[in-house]
Amino acid sequence: MRKAKIVATLGPSSSSAKEIEILVKAGVDVFRLNFSHGTHDDHKLRYQTIRKVEDKVKKPLAILADLQGPKLRVGTFTQGSVVLKQGQSFTLDSKNKPGNSQRVYLPHPELFKVVAKGQNLLIDDGKVRLKVIGSTKTEIKTEVVVGGAISNRKGVNVPDAILPIKALTAKDKIDLEFALSLGVDWIALSFVQRAEDIHEARHLVKGKAWIMSKLEKPAALKSLDAIIQASDGVMVARGDLGVELPPEKVPQAQKNIIALSKKYGRPVVVATQMLESMINTPVPTRAEASDVAHAIYDGADAVMLSAESASGKYPVEAVTMMDKIVSEVEQDPGYSKTNASDAQQLGAKVLNEADAICGALRDVAQAINAAAIVTYTSGGYTSLRAARQRPDTNILSITPNISTARRLCMVWGVRSVIGAESKNIEEMERLAIDTCLDMGFKAKKKIAISAGIPFGKPGSTNLLKIAELKR
Repeated sequence: MRKAKIVATLGPSSSSAKEIEILVKAGVDVFRLNFSHGTHDDHKLRYQTIRKVEDKVKKPLAILADLQGPKLRVGTFTQGSVVLKQGQSFTLDSKNKPGNSQRVYLPHPELFKVVAKGQNLLIDDGKVRLKVIGSTKTEIKTEVVVGGAISNRKGVNVPDAILPIKALTAKDKIDLEFALSLGVDWIALSFVQRAEDIHEARHLVKGKAWIMSKLEKPAALKSLDAIIQASDGVMVARGDLGVELPPEKVPQAQKNIIALSKKYGRPVVVATQMLESMINTPVPTRAEASDVAHAIYDGADAVMLSAESASGKYPVEAVTMMDKIVSEVEQDPGYSKTNASDAQQLGAKVLNEADAICGALRDVAQAINAAAIVTYTSGGYTSLRAARQRPDTNILSITPNISTARRLCMVWGVRSVIGAESKNIEEMERLAIDTCLDMGFKAKKKIAISAGIPFGKPGSTNLLKIAELKR
């Protein structure tokens, strides 16, 4: 069983029931609904189609609703666009009228309060770079460092400041309420800068989904520890992060985010431009294949396809290729050695009782050559802590809750199945044995079981048991 998971974005190239079923068979574990594009009706239809396919393939599938977040943009120009030359002066101001080669309207008054001399402004994903030489409550005066064309309503990035802007816009709140009404499993929160952004979202979500923080702002890296602890999962959103952060610093940021996420046992997704060339070609570049592989070697729980599966010409080929790359890495003995080394380091950083149990669970499973590690969980906590240890043995997660089974589709190494609620340890052991045998695990082999007592109480992982696979 492939342990790292694949997330695929749905769009015009991949929205029919037939296409979604093919993608699942090719290896997709999680489907992303991108609320930056499409209508609520589009997303509702895709959600319903995924659930129909889920029933057909008899495998839990997770659905991630990705909120757009704030978008900072300049106003319009009299001629539709201007060309700025290196060294010239250019002003962004609060005058709501069309701009020219000397100035443009900036409809974001909050920026005037925080932008300071020496900071940078990036226009159109960094194609144009401006250096702030002075600012007032109504104007930001800049010098053009990298020139180029700017057209109407191009985006503005402010990499050097923490912006007084909340992660959830009015549009996001409407989209969030709608996504939760559908029953999505994960909410991806854009523009996260501080842990308070997640707390606000959690208050609105009310436990109906798990929250994934998209790390796309350099400011977030300064509060990384607190952000990861406040989140249910994180995404290395390399598109926007690569605009505001120098490209040479993105790989190090990615490694740091993955390492810290593993420390706290939070699922981490690496996203953006992973197989970008497969939007238009049936094979990736060798550099892209290496990019996916290194994310897996570093310990990512999942890798994500965006335009490759949403609007590209070869969505199935992209998923198939990603599946091949991930599977190849996981067969490398060096990958297993890295996981073992990481588990040893984690053993010295036990965060709670559950980590102690799951560290022992990994060691016991290896010592007895277990057919599987079976985690019995209500809310997903036991399975998350077991996955944190990155065992060589497959993790079979048994839960009475379909919502938990779906959420765990994002988590490394976890295969979720629905099982009845157990009233005692004997029932739990029998369920674990029967489920493993029904799924084809070899009889007379042993399994290592972990759960929380009393049953049904989230976060109470405190049991480790060995059982033999026999009726």
